[in-house]
Amino acid sequence: MPQNKEILKLYGFVVRSPNRKRVLLELSESPRIPTDIAKRLNINVNHVSRALSELKSKGLVSCINPEEKRGRVYTISEIGRKVLDNIST
Repeated sequence: MPQNKEILKLYGFVVRSPNRKRVLLELSESPRIPTDIAKRLNINVNHVSRALSELKSKGLVSCINPEEKRGRVYTISEIGRKVLDNIST
């Protein structure tokens, strides 16, 4: 099955960073807030926030409640799911 070139580019972007990959995989289970992701992955919340920002800039995740200053909820996008289809855990 031929892969969409853009999906493969995004795949490369995700797997270049272990944190981006882990955060995206975590969001594939259910929407989460950054502190929950950090606790579940045992990484600093600053690293999670950076990964979320990078993933959001590429359209791989989105924030459900961007107007909130605290407790922002992130979810994986349809494109993010397509990228994950290429990632083996």
